[in-house]
Parts: sequence; C-alpha cells; structure tokens
Amino acid sequence: MVFWVAAVVIAGMMLAVWVISVAIRDAGIVDILWGFGFVVVAWVSLAVTDGHGVRAALLVAMATTWGLRLAIHLAFRNIGAEEDFRYQSMRRRAGDRFWLTSLVRVFGLQAAAMWVMSLPLMIGISDADRGWRALWVIGAVVFLIGFAFEAVGDWQLTRFKADPANAGKLMDRGLWRYSRHPNYFGDACAWWGIGLVAASTPIGIVGLIAPAMITWILVKVSGVPMVEHRLNKTRPGYAEYIQRTSPFLPRRPETG
Repeated sequence: MVFWVAAVVIAGMMLAVWVISVAIRDAGIVDILWGFGFVVVAWVSLAVTDGHGVRAALLVAMATTWGLRLAIHLAFRNIGAEEDFRYQSMRRRAGDRFWLTSLVRVFGLQAAAMWVMSLPLMIGISDADRGWRALWVIGAVVFLIGFAFEAVGDWQLTRFKADPANAGKLMDRGLWRYSRHPNYFGDACAWWGIGLVAASTPIGIVGLIAPAMITWILVKVSGVPMVEHRLNKTRPGYAEYIQRTSPFLPRRPETG
C-alpha cells in the first residue's frame, strides 16, 4: 500500500506546485519541492506502515536531514531570483504552450523520478526490523560523508558568490579544488548511504536503483554536463580548471 500512497502524495504535491508555478511564471520552484518531497514521502511511509524500528527511524532521519537542508538552501537561493536558465530555455522553445510542457517535462518527470528515488525509503521504512545490520552503520557513514560534502560545498559556493569581488570569477577553492562538483558528489553519496541502509531488507537491493539513478543523472544528464556547458562559456579559465580538477570524485588536483 505504501507505494500507491506515496505515488498519490507525490502527484498531489507536484500538481499543486505546478499550478503555483504557472501563476507566478517560475517553474524553478519545483527545485525547492524536490528536497522537501522526500521528507514528506518518508514521514507518510512511516505513518501508513508498521515500520517503527531502528532502521525506519534512521531512514526517516536521513531523508528529513537531507531534504530539509536542500529545500532551505534552494529556497534562499532561488526565491526572488530570476527563473533558472534551464527553465528559461525551455520556456523560450515552448512559447505559449510552456504551461503544458512544464507539466509533463518538468513536474511530471520529476514526480516519476521522485517516486523511483523514494524506493529505498518506502522499502526500508515499511519492512520490520530483524535485528541490527552492519549495513545500517555502513550506510549511515556513507550518508554522513555525502551530506558533509554537499552541505559544505553549497555553503562555500554561496559565500563565494555573495562577495561582489568574485563576480564573473571561477570558484576553485575549498572542496571545489578537489572536485568540480563536490555538492553533486555529496548528493549521490548521501543517497548511496540511504540505499545501503534499506538494502538490509529482503528486497532492499531493489532500492539501490535510486542512488544508481541519481548518480547517472548527475554525472551524465542534467548535472555535470549541463552546468559545465554553460560555465565553459561564462567563466574564464574553466577549460584549465577542467584539466586539473576531477569532475566528480574528489582527488588531488593535477599539477604541471
């Protein structure tokens, strides 16, 4: 039942926010819902199942911590700013039909992705505990590493952009010295942690599709490729930055 309930809840949230986006002409508010939506799914899963053990509590805590931080971060960044360049580009191409295009290609696709991404939460929270599992500890450690990278990376970039002296400059300090996208790496890592905790259930391995999917999206689809295509055009020295800095996994920068 939890899978159907989550689907209805996700669809309802996306539809409501889509209506608001049409009214204010800003599809970017879906990004704020993205993190918060997983918080809602985690708590709904807890409410409609008997999964009230340690694993369920751990997964709810992980989803809530990750989702609220991301939602708050994006709310502060996006509210009052112009619509994200991705949606502006889509709006120009779709013209007067953008209201329908955004419903299908933005909110509809993200609703489907959110349901798939929520599989480890729904599976892990709804299944009864069968004693402690080493995967809980491993998953929690992986999650904390990822959460730290994502939160610190976002904080460092926000501080960098807030300084007028850095306008038009390249961010290659802090964690950004070791990865061109430490926040994306942290995001993927956090979800691998969630997936590993859920994998301690009999069918939990199915939930690993979630971290695999988010990693693929970030590395190959709408994360690294899309952002770097834009930065290559707008940030002087980005080509050199690419040559010396890992695109995803943190490592020491190349020298020479």
